[in-house]
Amino acid sequence: MQNLSKSKQWDAIVVGGGAAGLSAALMLGRARRSVLIIDAGSPRNRFAAHMHGVLGHENTPPRELVQRGREEVASYGGQFLDAEVTGVDAAAHGVEVSLESGERHMARALIVATGITDRLPEIPGLAERWGISVFHCPYCHGWEVADARLGVLATSPMAVHQAQMVRQWSDRVTLFAGAGGVDDDVRERLVSRGVVVIDQEVTSVVGDGTAINAVTTADGAATPIDAIFTAPTVQTHDGFLATLNLEREESPFGAGSLISVDQVGKTSLDRIWAVGNVVNPMANVPMVIGAGAFTGAAVNGVLIEEEFNLASVGGSE
Repeated sequence: MQNLSKSKQWDAIVVGGGAAGLSAALMLGRARRSVLIIDAGSPRNRFAAHMHGVLGHENTPPRELVQRGREEVASYGGQFLDAEVTGVDAAAHGVEVSLESGERHMARALIVATGITDRLPEIPGLAERWGISVFHCPYCHGWEVADARLGVLATSPMAVHQAQMVRQWSDRVTLFAGAGGVDDDVRERLVSRGVVVIDQEVTSVVGDGTAINAVTTADGAATPIDAIFTAPTVQTHDGFLATLNLEREESPFGAGSLISVDQVGKTSLDRIWAVGNVVNPMANVPMVIGAGAFTGAAVNGVLIEEEFNLASVGGSE
């Protein structure tokens, strides 16, 4: 599937072969569109052993879902290219996608589904346990650590909300609020449901292998903890679009600047859509699957209109 014609213009190129991109490609393939999926092979959830809350796929390994998706997309003619995209340029009646290898591919439409990278605080013992005993989403992992000693590591004002959520899965929750602490009314609210608040900077996460035994703080204390929830800093994979000057907006969840899209994933530039975590870092697997399907159908609709418009004025431009 790597022997591709460089002169062919695809109906659509999808950059990113995770759940969002594959879902969009599946809809386009079933609409008899020629689709090229370009994937760098680093999905956000690759650190997790299993997915949860994905109807019909509970406990399925993320890579297994991707493999099934690739097979389904390929069955409708979708083709794959394992590569890194370095740039996108507007072209006559479409876009031109440049790869790290120097190759270029043309398409009438582009769907960006490149996702994000989670950047964790530089605390010894934290990053190496990501997806195993250090988590972000309690809906994805809360059941598996229910009733355990759970820590919430504050990285933003959203930490209080996260601590309140985590309390649903255990009555043994500790919020590591940092040296700044929390306001008295917030502390009272947390303590009312048994959440312990520690106003000390975390210095390390310790345990055997990938397990966690305790969290140490600047005062020398070691608090027994079995799992940690925290909100990482989000790095969106959209740098290759920089020269296009797409409209952006600030995330309401503190995830920084994101590409601005409408309800179907359309960006400010004709022929370019974006979907999945790259525009909604809070979305989980079933959410991005649904969004991808919606965007794929929307792109097909635009291509249909274009084809009828051209036909009605006497053929191609």
